[in-house]
Amino acid sequence: MWSNLFDGRLRARVGAGGHRLFWIFLTFGLLGMSADVLAHAVAEGDKGYIQEITGVNLVAFMYLGAKHMVTGYDHLLFLLGVIFFLYRMQHIAIYVSLFAVGHSLTMLLGVYFNIGINSYIIDAIIGLSVVYKALDNLGAYQRWFGFQPNTKAATLIFGLFHGFGLSSKIIEYDISPDGLVPNLLAFNVGVEIGQLIALAMILIVMSFWRKTDGFLRHAYTANVAMMGAGFLLIGYQLTGYFIA
Repeated sequence: MWSNLFDGRLRARVGAGGHRLFWIFLTFGLLGMSADVLAHAVAEGDKGYIQEITGVNLVAFMYLGAKHMVTGYDHLLFLLGVIFFLYRMQHIAIYVSLFAVGHSLTMLLGVYFNIGINSYIIDAIIGLSVVYKALDNLGAYQRWFGFQPNTKAATLIFGLFHGFGLSSKIIEYDISPDGLVPNLLAFNVGVEIGQLIALAMILIVMSFWRKTDGFLRHAYTANVAMMGAGFLLIGYQLTGYFIA
């Protein structure tokens, strides 16, 4: 049975229930079914704004970065998977920091050095990161292969891919080189602010959910739903790649 993938120590923590909070996570995962979410793109209005402005616009780019993260469901699904079974704030801080370092590094360097990756391919890899983390939460790698991948390294590596996803889009929009570096730094600060806002919201919901009966049973189903959303992201992007 799939439910046997969970460690017995986690089973001891919870009982049955938690339906409403489970459906919050299920709905959150299935939001990836809409085209706007699956496309991992900057909104059309923001795209036009980015293309038109010149010079240093710190506040504007900071806002755009925060907006991208808060509305970037592929990022948030991966972040949800990363912190799903983390209970201590110090552990959460380590993993979120690793993701932030990876995401920031490739976003900044990718745009500055004009390193572009096909947006469909990179977004499919981002979908794969969601699938990977959901399977990790289900204990699949230990069951299937008899070993546990290094979760910190995986978080950093997938963070690098998430950053390339955004840098590839920014390159496509051909923003003005005037004020590029400070604008990119402001955008990245905004991304991290947005990540902290999103993380706070996720942790609030998780803290209430973990106190309910039946967290583990619904946590299993939520990770299956998250995995399904990741496969949906992959399928959507690969379809776009082959028919584009």
